[in-house]
Amino acid sequence: MPLPLAAFALLAVANVTAVAVGSLPLEWATKPLLAPALAVYLWRATGTRHALVLAGLGFATAGDVTLLVPGTAAFAVGIGFFLGAQICWTSAFVRAGAVAHLRARRPLCAVWLGVWAAATAVLAPLLGPPMGVAIGVYGLALVVMALTAHAKGRRAAWGGAVFVLSDALIGAGAAGAEFPGRPELVMATYTAALFLLVTAFAPPHGARAPGTDGEPPPEYGRPRGDGAVGAAGG
Repeated sequence: MPLPLAAFALLAVANVTAVAVGSLPLEWATKPLLAPALAVYLWRATGTRHALVLAGLGFATAGDVTLLVPGTAAFAVGIGFFLGAQICWTSAFVRAGAVAHLRARRPLCAVWLGVWAAATAVLAPLLGPPMGVAIGVYGLALVVMALTAHAKGRRAAWGGAVFVLSDALIGAGAAGAEFPGRPELVMATYTAALFLLVTAFAPPHGARAPGTDGEPPPEYGRPRGDGAVGAAGG
């Protein structure tokens, strides 16, 4: 296992443990490093090829730090940072062909939008007008990200779905629906979602993608079928 992924796994376990035992210092020591560990992994595997995914991880880091601060204002700012993350990741999936992919899967889109509408209808009245509107907007962006994630295959699709579950648990807690194990489940699903989404963009077995270490991609300079040479051959 690549070192950054091993570090991420250790950080994830330590963070869930910190939440379970109520250790705020350990939470502060681990949560802000989760997304950066995956960013290092993706950067080492693909360079800047997936800059939008890396940018999304940057927003997620800012959101993770902000959500460690108690209070409604910090919660609202954290939502804003994660909205930025969802927009970045959605843009990356759109670049991967999500629009064409989803045109043939309209029932799937209808199901996800129905989930968003139902969750918003339940949570918004409990949270009140300002926060309810913010949750509705963020929830729509989150569901769109989960939908577009299907363009990168099952791993990313599961990552998007688990991310929706994780944030739904956060919304339930904000609305007062508390139950044993909810905080731990939030972090377990969040870290799993990050792992699935980010590794969906990495090449198999951690190998570097063509063109990320200075070498040209395989298509560059390859002779075409009509006998003409590619760009490298002039």
